[in-house]
Amino acid sequence: MDLNSASSVVLQVLTQATSQDTTVLKPAEEQLKQWETQPGFYSVLLNIFTNHTLDINVRWLAVLYFKNGIDRYWRRVAPHALSEEEKSTLRAGLITNFNEPVNQIATQIAVLIAKVARLDCPRQWPELIPTLIESVKVQDDLRQHRALLTFYHVTKTLASKRLAADRKLFYDLASGIYNFACSLWNHHTDTFLQQVSSGNEAAVVLSSLERTLLSLKVLRKLTVNGFVEPHKNMEVMGFLHGIFDRLKQFLECSRNIGTDNVCRDRLEKTIILFTKVLLDFLDQHPFSFTPLIQRSLEFSVSYVFTEVGEGVTFERFIVQCMNLIKMIVKNYAYKPSKNFEDSSPETLEAHKIKMAFFTYPTLTEICRRLVSHYFLLTEEELTMWEEDPEGFTVEETGGDSWKYSLRPCTEVLFMDIFHEYNQTLTPVLLEMMQTLQGPTNVEDMNALLIKDAVYNAVGLAAYELFDSVDFDQWFKNQLLPELQVIHNRYKPLRRRVIWLIGQWISVKFKSDLRPMLYEAICNLLQDQDLVVRIETATTLKLTVDDFEFRTDQFLPYLETMFTLLFQLLQQVTECDTKMHVLHVLSCVIERVNMQIRPYVGCLVQYLPLLWKQSEEHNMLRCAILTTLIHLVQGLGADSKNLYPFLLPVIQLSTDVSQPPHVYLLEDGLELWLVTLENSPCITPELLRIFQNMSPLLELSSENLRTCFKIINGYIFLSSTEFLQTYAVGLCQSFCELLKDITTEGQVQVLKVVENALKVNPVLGPQMFQPILPCVFRGIIEGEMDQLLGNMIEMWVDRMDNITQPERRKLSALALLSLLPSDNSVIQDKFCGIINISVEGLHDVMTEDPETGTYKDCMLMSHLEEPKVTEDEEPPTEQDKRKKTLALKDPVHTVSLQQFIYEKLKAQQELLGEQGFQSLMETVDTEIVTQLQEFLQGF
Repeated sequence: MDLNSASSVVLQVLTQATSQDTTVLKPAEEQLKQWETQPGFYSVLLNIFTNHTLDINVRWLAVLYFKNGIDRYWRRVAPHALSEEEKSTLRAGLITNFNEPVNQIATQIAVLIAKVARLDCPRQWPELIPTLIESVKVQDDLRQHRALLTFYHVTKTLASKRLAADRKLFYDLASGIYNFACSLWNHHTDTFLQQVSSGNEAAVVLSSLERTLLSLKVLRKLTVNGFVEPHKNMEVMGFLHGIFDRLKQFLECSRNIGTDNVCRDRLEKTIILFTKVLLDFLDQHPFSFTPLIQRSLEFSVSYVFTEVGEGVTFERFIVQCMNLIKMIVKNYAYKPSKNFEDSSPETLEAHKIKMAFFTYPTLTEICRRLVSHYFLLTEEELTMWEEDPEGFTVEETGGDSWKYSLRPCTEVLFMDIFHEYNQTLTPVLLEMMQTLQGPTNVEDMNALLIKDAVYNAVGLAAYELFDSVDFDQWFKNQLLPELQVIHNRYKPLRRRVIWLIGQWISVKFKSDLRPMLYEAICNLLQDQDLVVRIETATTLKLTVDDFEFRTDQFLPYLETMFTLLFQLLQQVTECDTKMHVLHVLSCVIERVNMQIRPYVGCLVQYLPLLWKQSEEHNMLRCAILTTLIHLVQGLGADSKNLYPFLLPVIQLSTDVSQPPHVYLLEDGLELWLVTLENSPCITPELLRIFQNMSPLLELSSENLRTCFKIINGYIFLSSTEFLQTYAVGLCQSFCELLKDITTEGQVQVLKVVENALKVNPVLGPQMFQPILPCVFRGIIEGEMDQLLGNMIEMWVDRMDNITQPERRKLSALALLSLLPSDNSVIQDKFCGIINISVEGLHDVMTEDPETGTYKDCMLMSHLEEPKVTEDEEPPTEQDKRKKTLALKDPVHTVSLQQFIYEKLKAQQELLGEQGFQSLMETVDTEIVTQLQEFLQGF
């Protein structure tokens, strides 16, 4: 592509590609796509986006096409790769001038230079780093900033490479430029601090702060990723030790920065970046961090837990300091082995520093401040509680911003420190509990909030306090009465107490107290405050989920609770809250199973409306599907009444041509399966849904196992109609599947075929005949006698691989069915058949102690009804169908003992006494003796 003639043409097409008119835009995009592989195209793009007189949108588009081209065509081995000559010209052109006036385009240019550097630096582009170093020294503000921006993106990209050779190159680079990077950062930092103290204009201060931030970003990557043993490098450790003084200077700057929000935002970002350097370094080089442990803890604790931080700290900074303390406390590198002598000297050194710092007074102060200061509900939170109770609940239980906010961070820090130093801190927390005995004055809001905070701590530390708190007594004497205080100002405590009980349920809560708790839950689900009701629902879920849950204790309260939960579900409006309440309802239904039947009418009527309303909320629909799964299991055969709603839901959820299936498929398949398992009979609509199965089998996804279960469910439910309608298509799907699925998958296919043969001996063999060549390919070639002999021999040899007693008996029956026979091949294998038969007898025969005779323990009577204990699930309709089928199964209807006797007698009659005796002599005498013992009485 000739640059001079092409530039104007490319410029024109790029201009058209920025058009809003699709009739102009589409052809332009097609033309640009065709040019992507033309030599010289990227040189033209470079000329266009570096021409500052052109339209910004056109230049922006040129940069993007160039950047995308690097990913596709820069590597030597790529199809249509750029020539080395053009790449050389482009590299030189990219770093000629760092003078891009538009911030967004400058960032894109820096990113694309970094992309090239990732592939070519330093071998093909040795001049890049020296050019950047020289460019960041210039006095021109714009050039200096753009060079720094590029320097940062290049450093960031090179630091991310993971191959050993690339790491070595980055170590060499870091060693070579670290001193310069430190000097650069110190220079910009000092300039910024001087400008702030001199009261310079905000724009000048901001410009200087930008350079400080960028140079610190470079240093972060070099420090964390640029050295194998950074503690041995004096410059690195000098920089890290200097961070704490710099942090103090920058925090003090916040007093003098004025009201400029942009400048304050950038200052806070720089302060946070300091903390990220420390956190990253601690994460990547814990032992190199050891000399910084003392200073890090002193700094963080003073700013977060003393008056030093007042007026200068901000929430994100406090979070970072807490994370630093937490990482030091929890770091496994700093924890000695139980046997101290087995610990490394580095670990012992770090542990010693930690122990020296975390003295009793320090730990006590941290614990008290966390609880009495950071755990307190804020004015902002209380206002949100009043104005948006559901929003408050979502925030408290883990909303989008939860992990970045102060409250969860303080709670996690409290739990980690309490776990690490529980012997020291348990008496402190117990003392705080003691001071709060009895009711609290509802007029004293501060006292209520303090009690809320302490109860929060007791809940978070539940496992650590197991041996120190008599929770049962505390529940009866203190907590239960507090739940009965109905004053509006007491609602934070009602909510906290029911939460606290939920935390202790699985730790230490006497089973006999459950009815008292259920009574309290019933009352709180009628509370005037929505937040209290939602929290109560959460504790109810924890209670019924607990392994000590007893249905008999719960049933007297079931109707009331279910009705109140349903009312709560109707009242809440937020998607997250509805999901939460649905999960509670699902959990209750799952635990009480069939006992739920009298109470679900209202929910059954409401779910179709909720499904319709949740069309745009796939996660809520997943919660509805989960609820329906438990509902169907609870209703059993009565779930047929739900089909007008249930079957369209299954249809949509499992239709891979519908976009929602991405979210709904797994739960939809589970619902489909339990619907089949509990269906009393087939319906045309239920049969029609199977049209969704063929595309699902083509997916060959992790849901394949559930798909096979669904297919089996149809075979057990209505084999004739099902096989007549779908067997041909199913055979085609199975033949395709067998080509590329695992051995386990092939076994699943064969189990489906086996079930079809069992359930429908007439249609099954006809319908699934096409599969047999796929299964037995390579086995069914050769002479029939040879094939029969090989098959029997393999069968006998592999008998030990069959572990299920039922299948071992079936194998013995199958081999015996070859008798009587005068076929020489079968007679040659007679010994093996008898061996397998005797093994089968050992598996299934039990001795009757009264008569001393043996009987087949696998024989089943139609009169036998399996006993279901209280803990077991009642049998589904499919369980009943399987039982009926089992009663027809030869394994359960044919006595192996009698079958052997009859077959041997028939063989004897066929061959005569002498011929039969000759045949028996091929069998081991010990086996013959065992056989005679089992056949006594015949």
